[in-house]
Amino acid sequence: MELISSVEEMRLLCADFKKKPFNVGLVPTMGALHDGHISLIKKSTEDNEITLVSIFLNPAQFNSATDLKSYPRTIENDSRLCNSLDVDLLFVPSADQIYPPGYSTWIDIEGIAEKLCGLKRPGHFRGVSTVVMKLLTICSPDFAYFGEKDYQQFLIVQRMCFDLMLDTEIILCPIIREKDGLALSSRNVNLSQKDRTLAILIIKAMKEVEKLFYEGERNCIELIEKAKEILSVPDLYIEYIDIVGSVDLESLQKIESTARIMIAVKIGSVRLIDNLSLEL
Repeated sequence: MELISSVEEMRLLCADFKKKPFNVGLVPTMGALHDGHISLIKKSTEDNEITLVSIFLNPAQFNSATDLKSYPRTIENDSRLCNSLDVDLLFVPSADQIYPPGYSTWIDIEGIAEKLCGLKRPGHFRGVSTVVMKLLTICSPDFAYFGEKDYQQFLIVQRMCFDLMLDTEIILCPIIREKDGLALSSRNVNLSQKDRTLAILIIKAMKEVEKLFYEGERNCIELIEKAKEILSVPDLYIEYIDIVGSVDLESLQKIESTARIMIAVKIGSVRLIDNLSLEL
């Protein structure tokens, strides 16, 4: 495995891969790799001759300097892990490489980026879309792999690639959960034991909604109220609970086709998101 920090070197190496030709898969990350990231990397190595992993803690997608500062940084462990998983190139650019002095070009996705997390974190998806666009431009992968936990992000990146006619296919991979049901996230390490007991209420609420749904309840107000009832506890702040269409993320009043419950909460300083598909 080679570790690359230069954008130009990465671009040249990826251009050589395309000449072979090899299928190239990219797993974009912000580091602090966990089993969720491992599942994406393994999927890429199964699908492609070449797998690239990027680690870039993107300042443009953070709304809070405190959140950026507290985000775990484990580059040495991440590098060893990628090497053990047969990653071919690990791309670790600096902020100045991605956003050189005078940088002023941004990608804004209308519609789906303005809902849910887009409402709660202004500018977040502009930062996400821009850095993903830059990574896709630098690496020119055939496939890029994203986790289902960040479902809204997946839809936004997929829309960007379609609208801008990019050649990369965006692959959605299943959520990986801890034994207690909590969706794996790099931020989980910042949860105390007490916080963890609150965090697992997220999956409890979604599973109760799923149970009611399969018992025949289709009224979204009733389903959301049940989730709120479970999550309305001290020290847990609900940012949003919504049931939306799986393609456009439009809020639904009644489920008539495939839908998805979307949840975001804050426990102390840690923000957690999760979602679950509700399929007829």
